[in-house]
Amino acid sequence: MEQNPKSTICSTAVKVHSVLTIVSGTPVKKGSVCPLSQLDHAMAHHSLHLIFYYRSGSFDLDRIRPALNAVLSLYPIVTGRLARDGDGNWYVKCTDAGVRTYLANADVSVDEWLRFAGADDERLLCSWEDFPDDPDIWSPFRIQITEFVGGGTAVGLSCSHMLADPTSATLLIKSWTEALHHEPIAHPPFLHPLALKSPPATATSITSSVYYAAKSTKSDPKKSPKMASATFCFSHSAIRKSLSEIQSTFLDATPFDLLVALLWTCIARVKGSTRGQTECMSICMDMRKRLQAPLPYGYFGNALHFSQLEVGAHELECRDLCHVAELVHHHLAGFDLQDEFCSAVDWLGSRKDGQGKFAPPFRMYGPELTCVNMEHMIPDESESQPFMYMTQFVKGQKPAHVSYHVGNSEGEGLILVMPSPEGGLARRVAVMLPEEKMECLMEDKVVLSLEPTLLLTGRM
Repeated sequence: MEQNPKSTICSTAVKVHSVLTIVSGTPVKKGSVCPLSQLDHAMAHHSLHLIFYYRSGSFDLDRIRPALNAVLSLYPIVTGRLARDGDGNWYVKCTDAGVRTYLANADVSVDEWLRFAGADDERLLCSWEDFPDDPDIWSPFRIQITEFVGGGTAVGLSCSHMLADPTSATLLIKSWTEALHHEPIAHPPFLHPLALKSPPATATSITSSVYYAAKSTKSDPKKSPKMASATFCFSHSAIRKSLSEIQSTFLDATPFDLLVALLWTCIARVKGSTRGQTECMSICMDMRKRLQAPLPYGYFGNALHFSQLEVGAHELECRDLCHVAELVHHHLAGFDLQDEFCSAVDWLGSRKDGQGKFAPPFRMYGPELTCVNMEHMIPDESESQPFMYMTQFVKGQKPAHVSYHVGNSEGEGLILVMPSPEGGLARRVAVMLPEEKMECLMEDKVVLSLEPTLLLTGRM
């Protein structure tokens, strides 16, 4: 692939022109609070940022604001403010203080942005704010609506990861659009963090608590490499063809298995390793529907589980996609997810001092290469689209693209395997890697053989 110069068109392209606060339509009962689970506390090191891109449609605030007022009445945790209880642990005071909302303009079209902007540029489309020392008046959820030249719009949502995971944040925006069209809220918020309390683990070979304990002792790198990012759009036909090639040997291979194998083998080849070395990947997955007593999709908070897959470096460097895809698949299917998740949650809950305060959070995303499985966003129900592409502010006009970013996730890299607006087997994979590894990934012949379209590369 030809070396392309870095984009500069977006460096001053976005200007915020208005800031306001949007409150719920129904006042919250005085004194209401929302406690946070031990898993919520564990995610406090990170922030979460979503951007929904639309090529057309009316985003006039007078039209869409009343629906947001109505939906926020269902989400008192979103309009509240963070505070600490007597033990020093976080909870949300449901004060109905509102959601800080920014209105902005961009001086390029949405298609130009999607082609040439990079991750640093995308920070301009949603509010990236450091967690304040005193969050008493700080809005932990923030919305930004940015209008592009030619009629396109981006809707950005930012929040502390302590309060919501990607599923919760996505369904908040989806609920807003459902209220806008006077439709029932398909997945209303389930505000019960104690639902994560689960029966004791029964399996004898639990690894999650050991893995989490090891992660908690890793210090942040003193100097992180300069990172680059890009989104690879793989079509239904390309994934189907590649799956057919490996399913002749491994019948159960999924798009997620294939894409993890494709990217991990390339990254490992670039990284290089000594003989006998082991490569590690952290795989993050949503647990709502994987528990014996499933949580509703609307469970609001964090329901993520991180597990570690270790593979011999020589197995990756051989670039046998079928073999590596099988290793990924069996890793996720080969251990008791219920027991592993319960073990991790119990261990996080045990990290308290003598006064009952949770231990400081640690890096959940990284520092090892981390891959997020977002296949659960394609529901098993009758809905024809993934959750993020059902967020239609104008009926029939789904997002052209949805970006997800995790703050403080630097390290070896972050991969998010997401559904595509194309549907079917098509997938979009957002990748953040050190610059030199990203260069090699974008030029890799095996990756390019699937003919991906590239978005948000930060290149002209």
